Amino acid sequence: MFATSAVIGLLPNVAGASSHREAPLILNDPAVDNTDVYAFSSPENEDNVTLIANFRPFQEPLQGPNFHPWAEDAEYLINIDNNGDAVADLIYRWRFTTEDLRGLDTFLYNNGPVTSLDDENLLYRQFFTLDVSTDGGATYGEPISQGQAAPSYVGPASMGSARDYVDNLRQPAIADVGGGGMTLVTQTEDPFFLDIRVFDLIYGADLSERGNDTLAGHNVNSIALEVPKSAVAINNDAAANPVIGVWSTATRPTLRDADGTAAEGSEGFTQVSRLGQPLVNEVVVPAGLKDAFNSIPPSADAEAADGAVVARVLAPEVPRLIEQIYGIPAPPTPRWDIYEVFLTGIVSTEVLDVDGDPATQNPIDIDLNSQALNADAADFQPSEMLRLNMSITGPTSPDGKPLKKASPLGVIGGDIQGFPNGRRLADDVVDIELLALEGIFDVRNVPADRLEAFRALKQGDKVPRNDAEFGRNFPYLAPPETDASNVPDSNKQYTTWPGRGDKDHGAAVASSGGTGAGWDALPVATGTLAALLMGAGGVSLLRSRSVTARAAVGAKS
Repeated sequence: MFATSAVIGLLPNVAGASSHREAPLILNDPAVDNTDVYAFSSPENEDNVTLIANFRPFQEPLQGPNFHPWAEDAEYLINIDNNGDAVADLIYRWRFTTEDLRGLDTFLYNNGPVTSLDDENLLYRQFFTLDVSTDGGATYGEPISQGQAAPSYVGPASMGSARDYVDNLRQPAIADVGGGGMTLVTQTEDPFFLDIRVFDLIYGADLSERGNDTLAGHNVNSIALEVPKSAVAINNDAAANPVIGVWSTATRPTLRDADGTAAEGSEGFTQVSRLGQPLVNEVVVPAGLKDAFNSIPPSADAEAADGAVVARVLAPEVPRLIEQIYGIPAPPTPRWDIYEVFLTGIVSTEVLDVDGDPATQNPIDIDLNSQALNADAADFQPSEMLRLNMSITGPTSPDGKPLKKASPLGVIGGDIQGFPNGRRLADDVVDIELLALEGIFDVRNVPADRLEAFRALKQGDKVPRNDAEFGRNFPYLAPPETDASNVPDSNKQYTTWPGRGDKDHGAAVASSGGTGAGWDALPVATGTLAALLMGAGGVSLLRSRSVTARAAVGAKS
């Protein structure tokens, strides 16, 4: 068992949190603070999968003179569990070294315009090494990629426009990966969009505090990786084993001196940050468990703090808070529908309760994104991570038919390529999770007892898209914001950049997270998606199989 106090006692130097400053200890170590994780099929090559992990939140674009370096003594990791046992089968690790040419001569990041990665005017440079572990991090092989990180954006006099930054500094920093694929380490505009006033008693206690993208104008540090799907699938067979689980972590030396560097005699690294699905630790896990949650692996989730994490998933706080503020009755507990979304992935078989009996709630009657669906899956262990079915290569309806446009509401908007099946850049995860917590999993076929909640909350935070357009090509992220975050939008240097500004974003951008259309006008009909889901005995994009993991889910939870 992992009691919270015991975990923190064993890890005195843990920064232990992820997302945008959402757990107490991370406030003192933003360089290793996970903000978001994305996983989606590449819109350029359907045989590849794209993974993105972002760190160091709330970067003001012009925060000189030191800007936003990667930590040299940290490990930045993207973890893959492909067989469902909640243990990482692959760990991609990025480590950094620094070449600082400033010395005693100058305080400047650059002493003239910078037009290339090797420009002599660029005085602060960082380099990465990427290697992979196949034994849970015990050992790592030879590097599969090495290169230079794109620098922080200093300003137009130093690095030109956003377009100049992309052409001269970001694109040249893309490095090949051994075995196929590519990786990029760069500063980027923060792709997460939401109104953080959700934490002011859910939008001001009267829904008045909505419509402001709190993260607009800010940047983050980003690691992007695109590799063949076969590289991350069990037995390198992505056809038979298309579902993977993804989460990012960061580690620090177990013992550190006051200056943050490894102490003499320190051995090994300690996990200080973890992130899988967005907002789970932020709005599901209570404050007293946040630091502990981020210091343990997914394999410990079910037992952590005597089952407190699972208990909170089964009885989430947000619906109770909405009931208290707005008088909208919360869905009955235990919430096995939310348990399936967050801890097991979605399958069409029955959800079993802790006693092994069938539970009454199954959010969506479809085989979608549980590793238990893989042909070569291991004994299943419920755990929190982002789960992606890599066989879905474009916006897709629940009956398996291609869609012309992605839905920003993902699965509950009728597009099963989107969140919580992985996460695309433009998936409106705040609204998706808010509706799911209210028991709404199909916005076109809302149950009668949830109509009141849907009508009140259907516009969510009124931030349906990112403030900057995403790109059509790897890494698909927008370039860094180039103006101070407090400059009015009308005065900003750019709102779109060449190649990003088309009104018709197309399948490529949509499937990688293009902004898509607003969704508040979607009709509340009956039977539309229900007919699709129930036709021919239910949809199965993967082969139907008896998921014995469901018994394990009940037993282990």
